[in-house]
Amino acid sequence: MPRRPARRVTPSEDEPRRAATLEEARALANPLRLRILRLCLDQARTNAELAALLALQPATVLHHVRTLLATGFLAADPPRPGPRGTTEKPYRATGKSWRLEVGGIADEAVIHRAMLDAVAAEIDEGGPGAVVQSARLAVRLAPAQVERLVERITALIEQAREDGPLDGDGDPYAMLVLVHRRRPDERPSR
Repeated sequence: MPRRPARRVTPSEDEPRRAATLEEARALANPLRLRILRLCLDQARTNAELAALLALQPATVLHHVRTLLATGFLAADPPRPGPRGTTEKPYRATGKSWRLEVGGIADEAVIHRAMLDAVAAEIDEGGPGAVVQSARLAVRLAPAQVERLVERITALIEQAREDGPLDGDGDPYAMLVLVHRRRPDERPSR
């Protein structure tokens, strides 16, 4: 019997972003946990399914699933019948991470590295042609220009999130947008 995608809980559009707690930030500071969230985004998955998709031992995955459950990034769906009369516990991503800010916390750099590592693994898993569009650009911007750029990128991300179907339709895509400061010694001397 085909499994229907799990219905995700998405934060309200009016809900303001808030600073992540240290516990939430630490939960997001692991590329494997970010990959688990992505795998549970469109459909509920069991620990065994996650372990198979990630080519890891179920006990390893269970540790990370429990961390994500404890911090509210994953939620348990109702148990369902499994093979040979077993009962399976599927989990789904709650969408909580969409409304958290991790800037300014001690683990911020670790979280960004985890995000990059998770995206690299997802691109590898996507196979040839997985990247639809990419660009890398180095520019010099005044503070007001950086602020406007971040506002435009934020609007683009919000629009893409609003345009995307939440349940079942469409092909799965992901997006990473990153603006970072280059080395301070790249500034011209005067």
